[in-house]
Amino acid sequence: MESITKNRQSTTTLRAMIERAYGSQQVPDGDGFATELSYGFFNALYRIRLRDGAEVVLKIAPPADIALMAREHGMMRNELAAIELVRRESDVPTPRLDYVDQTGELIDADYFFMEYVDAPCFGIAAEAGELSLEEVEVGFEALGAVNRRLTEIVGPHFGPLEGEGFATWREAATTWFEDVLTDGEKAAVDLGWKYDDVREAWAARAAVLDDVTEPRFIEVDLWAKNSMIRDGQIVAVIDHERAMFGDPLMEAGLTGLDLTVFPDPAPFMRGFGLGDLTASQRTRRHLYTLWLAVTMLVETTYRGQTPEQYRWACEQLDVAMGLLGRVK
Repeated sequence: MESITKNRQSTTTLRAMIERAYGSQQVPDGDGFATELSYGFFNALYRIRLRDGAEVVLKIAPPADIALMAREHGMMRNELAAIELVRRESDVPTPRLDYVDQTGELIDADYFFMEYVDAPCFGIAAEAGELSLEEVEVGFEALGAVNRRLTEIVGPHFGPLEGEGFATWREAATTWFEDVLTDGEKAAVDLGWKYDDVREAWAARAAVLDDVTEPRFIEVDLWAKNSMIRDGQIVAVIDHERAMFGDPLMEAGLTGLDLTVFPDPAPFMRGFGLGDLTASQRTRRHLYTLWLAVTMLVETTYRGQTPEQYRWACEQLDVAMGLLGRVK
């Protein structure tokens, strides 16, 4: 996926980054040592072959001069905090971190090197038809089981993993949802709806968020393309930058409950241990779908995405508003 937030680097700079992380003896010869992994939506990502043949992954945050949405500032540091938390508090597999540079000395952004996991990306393999329908279903059930283990981690507050949080989930969710709407207004993004109508759709149902009383760890973005699979097992979870303490029902694996363009959530729900939703749970899910739809739509401007992506996101927002009883 193309995005103006991707902080691509020259071969010369990549060599300097490798030397800083692994030493001069691991700087590779030739020019074919770096392959961009282009399916991400936000950061630049490279598969790197070191001089001794070992492979690692380099992840680079956006350039300092690129306009970001409010909740996108410091996302790489949030990801590092999430990786540390997951490794400390659970048995969910994440790639080993090799080196982190937050100095800004070589480039105008944070970056880190991590272990290369020699396994197919679940989402890419599924889309390419490399997995049977049965293997895909087993994979989503395994991903749901991973999600269940992650949500057993309880946080000290709602909202961010580090720093000051919120006392209630309603306050945290409403504040961050408003941040996205403000981002859209600043960039003059046409939602296809009046901003105040979207705010009212949220506010009319927001009281149900008070049913969430315990802050649980959620990846938010735990979908198939952010996991690696081998023999029906999830062997690594990647891209933790949006992780927070909140309501487990917000997880991406449940998006298909409301938006049919996303995968059927049934196997994910089985692995997660989630049955039929209560009225409260269903309404909360609709709110999270609205939050996601607005985010995806506003992102198209901030990331310089195509008109086709914008139109698709508009369609999802129309569905989300309809779920909350709003029609044009």
